[in-house]
Amino acid sequence: MSKNEFICDCNMIHQDIVQDTIKKMPDGDLFNKLAEFFKILGDTTRVKILFALDKNEMCVCDIANVLGMSKSSISHQLGTLRRSGIVKCRKEGKEVYYMLDDNHVKQLFEVGIEHIEHKK
Repeated sequence: MSKNEFICDCNMIHQDIVQDTIKKMPDGDLFNKLAEFFKILGDTTRVKILFALDKNEMCVCDIANVLGMSKSSISHQLGTLRRSGIVKCRKEGKEVYYMLDDNHVKQLFEVGIEHIEHKK
């Protein structure tokens, strides 16, 4: 395929489609938040943490052991994920357990994995 195959060569604007799409466009704040959400997911360590938390609720020590990293670096990444609303935690005595924030995050993560594995 040549790269020109992907260039629209017409000069016709489909006004009905353009207007319908413009009406459905949310404000810029939603796009900013969505871009930030995906930017947070764009880090390999954070994705590994999410994979672990998709399988089990875990404390920092457990995650650090699974990933072979320091508790400090895991805590730092968990803080980023928590502030972004991607993970949440619960305290049980002196231990703090982390989990994916809700089913939306779980589904998004699992669909992403499924998409990548399907493309193999």
